[in-house]
Amino acid sequence: MRYLDKEAIENIAIGAAFLGTGGGGDPYIGKLMALSAIEKNGPVKLYSVDEIEDGDFFIPAAMMGAPSVLVEKFPRGDEFVKVFQKLANYLGKDKIAGTYPMEAGGVNSMIPIVVAAQLDLPLIDCDGMGRAFPELQMVTFHLDGIPATPMAITDEKGNIGIFETIDNKWTERIARAATVEMGASSLVSLYPTTGAQIKKSGVHNIITLSEKIGAIISSKDRDPNEKLEELLKLVSGYELFQGKIVDVIRETKGGFNLGKMNLEGIAVNKEENMKVHFQNENLIAEKDGQVIAMTPDLLCLVDYETLLPVTTESLKYGKRVRVLGLPANEKWRTKKGIETAGPKYFGYDYDYVPIEELVKKVVAKHV
Repeated sequence: MRYLDKEAIENIAIGAAFLGTGGGGDPYIGKLMALSAIEKNGPVKLYSVDEIEDGDFFIPAAMMGAPSVLVEKFPRGDEFVKVFQKLANYLGKDKIAGTYPMEAGGVNSMIPIVVAAQLDLPLIDCDGMGRAFPELQMVTFHLDGIPATPMAITDEKGNIGIFETIDNKWTERIARAATVEMGASSLVSLYPTTGAQIKKSGVHNIITLSEKIGAIISSKDRDPNEKLEELLKLVSGYELFQGKIVDVIRETKGGFNLGKMNLEGIAVNKEENMKVHFQNENLIAEKDGQVIAMTPDLLCLVDYETLLPVTTESLKYGKRVRVLGLPANEKWRTKKGIETAGPKYFGYDYDYVPIEELVKKVVAKHV
């Protein structure tokens, strides 16, 4: 067990936004909420998965919807605890042993910190993705047959309710419809789990990894190439492209940020081009018309100089970025993982090929 202070939260916000592959919400907004919560309530305890009891009960909390909406539709602040307590009361649990993030992402890595601080609960060092994905069934708990419901949902206006569904895909469909009616964003608490289920099905040590990534990116007075080398070594990643955004086509539809961006190569990639497709998160990258990375592997955009993560809602013409690729957690590379979050699920006519194999076919820098 250790405590998360302000510096740790700053680094976690950056690192989780990096792992969020463009989605998961604005890290700045989430960070402000988490910092305010620990300033008022004290630092949060972080437990490793090995420190929790098999029979104890845990509930995550997260934001659902289009991340771009948060830029204008700022949370009121008490929704996170309300939705958490609504589910706990419905389940009839006198004691909730802790909380954890459902995904690694800017806002969604911070919401459980707010809940933990306000309710004096420990945070568990795990999540359900090892990255961010746009739909509720796209979690490693689903891959092991754990139900998403009962699920609680609320909004900043005070609407709140409980869903029980026949399967996790129906959870996504019904909750997405409610989220659209709530203004394209909502707060949810779902996948109530035991300690034993977390140990078997969660992605472990994701908060610690996020903190390490954030510490590298935020380190001062270091050459960007040196930081990049250290970062890619930590995450077993690849630099796929250096470019300037020259076009962004983006819309908010059905509770998602949907679109694609075109990049024009700079530096080592001058005279080359890249196209990146996204649905909240970056999904597919094509370099000069050839696929170089695809979901469920991670596709991360960072600022060319600072290496700070670039989320899909902050894309703009002229911004210079580096495109990085990371292998997904092994749980996503199973048959069910690929069926759940592979390219064909999102409508792309590609068979999944691991990034390690794709980069052998396309010129890329591997550290």
